[in-house]
Amino acid sequence: MLNNQTITDGFQIVAFSTDTTRQPVLFTVFLLMYLTGVLENAVILTLILLDKHLHTPMYIFLWNLSAVDICYLNVTLPKLMDILLTGDNYISFVQCFTQMYFYNSICSTEIVLLSVMAYDRYVAICNPLRYHLIMNKKKIVLLLCVIWGSGSLNSLPITSFASHLSFCHSHTIRHFYCDCKAVSKIACSVQFFNEVMYIVAWISVPVPFLLSFLSYVKIVKSILHIRSADSRKKCFSTCTSHLTVLTLFYGTIMCVYMAPFSGNSEILDQVLSVLYTTVTPMLNPLIYSLQNKDVARALSQNLVKKIIIKSLN
Repeated sequence: MLNNQTITDGFQIVAFSTDTTRQPVLFTVFLLMYLTGVLENAVILTLILLDKHLHTPMYIFLWNLSAVDICYLNVTLPKLMDILLTGDNYISFVQCFTQMYFYNSICSTEIVLLSVMAYDRYVAICNPLRYHLIMNKKKIVLLLCVIWGSGSLNSLPITSFASHLSFCHSHTIRHFYCDCKAVSKIACSVQFFNEVMYIVAWISVPVPFLLSFLSYVKIVKSILHIRSADSRKKCFSTCTSHLTVLTLFYGTIMCVYMAPFSGNSEILDQVLSVLYTTVTPMLNPLIYSLQNKDVARALSQNLVKKIIIKSLN
C-alpha cells in the first residue's frame, strides 16, 4: 500500500506492483534470494580465507567478487523487502542518494574487477612461466586499490549531479531502489544530467569490456595453438566460469544503462536490474564452485573437518 503522506523531503518507491495481495509473495521470493546469495558468497569468502591453497591471484580476485556480490545484495534488497513487508515505500533524500552512491560505486567496482580477472586469466594462460612474476603481491595490491578506488570515484559525479536535481513532475520512483536513471525521469530539467550519465556509462562500461574482450581474444588464440586436446580443454575450463559471469553481467547492464532513454522502459529496467543485482550475485558462487575443482575440494575438505570435529566433541 502506498504511503499517503505528502512527500516534501523524500521519494516514494513503487516497486513492481502496488497490489497488496502480491507483496507477501514477492517479499518471500526476495528474502530467499537475499539469504541464498549472502550465504553462498559468505561460504566462498570463508573458504578462500581458510584454505592456503586458494591464496593465489585468481582466488584473491574471486574473494573480492564475492565481497562485491554481498554488497550488491545489501545495498538494494533490504529497503525493497521493508517496502514489501510494511507497505511504507517512503525514502528520504539522504537515504536515496546514499543508496545511489553505494550502488553506483559497487557497480563500477565490479566492472573493473571483471576486467582485471580477464587480464589475470590472460597472463596465466598466455604467459604461464612468468605468471607469478607478473602477478606479484605488489601488483595485486595496486590492482585492488584501482578496482575499489575507481568505483568510489566513478560514483561521485553521477550522485552529486543527481542530488542537485529539482523534482517538479513527481516524487515517485518507479524502481525497487534509487536508480539514477529512474530518478532522472521525475526531475524537471535533466538534459545535462542525462548527457553526463550517458557519457559516464559509455566510458566506464565499454573500456573495461573491451579490455576483457581483447584478453579473451588473445587467450583463445593461445589455446588454439596448444597441440594437446586435454591441455586445451583444461585451459578452456578455467575461463568458462568467468566468461559466463561476464556474459550475465554485461548483457543486462548494457541493456539498462546504455540503451536510449525511454519513458516506457520502467518494467524492463526493473527486471534486468533484478538479474544483475540479485540473480547474478546468487549464481556467481554456484558458477565458480560447480566448475572449479579447487573450490569444490576446499569445500569438501572443510565440511569433512567440521564433521570430524563435531563427532569428536
